Amino acid sequence: MSDFHRVRRLPPYVFEEVNKLKAKARAGGADIVDLGMGNPDLPAPKHVIEKLVETVGKPRTDRYSASKGIAGLRRAQAGYYARRFGVKLDPETQVVATLGSKEGFANMAQAITAPGDVVLVPNPSYPIHAFGFLMAGGSIRSVPSAPTAEFFTALERAIVHSIPKPIAVVVCYPSNPTAMV
Repeated sequence: MSDFHRVRRLPPYVFEEVNKLKAKARAGGADIVDLGMGNPDLPAPKHVIEKLVETVGKPRTDRYSASKGIAGLRRAQAGYYARRFGVKLDPETQVVATLGSKEGFANMAQAITAPGDVVLVPNPSYPIHAFGFLMAGGSIRSVPSAPTAEFFTALERAIVHSIPKPIAVVVCYPSNPTAMV
């Protein structure tokens, strides 16, 4: 697998490296409290499980979804953004349902990136924020992410000094993936 061009361009996956360190520490007898990956530590809510059981096996739920996702789900997502953030989204043109944020992000990167395009990605960020564009053939320029005015100075400097000019900027701080007190 290391012979594939796009795979060779990827840096080590940080969560896999952390998993190796945790496994080594556990093997040495360390008691690890694992707060990694943000995986749920509580069972799914009962009403969610009941709805899944209710819908499994129904002929209309055994099919593939429309490419943009189920219309009712997209309308609900647009409604949530309006209520929560005061942002008006058109569910027909501005909302797409994906299998998850990583899959959606990687597909978006593939859709907008040509080989050699430059994308500004904060550091730190989730791996997919850089990996999606690297897999699409883009080049990453890291911008230090901090909740200060220096972020904008670093961002402006990266834009001015980037050749070619960036096609996109990923914005994901302050709590994604790290938080600051």
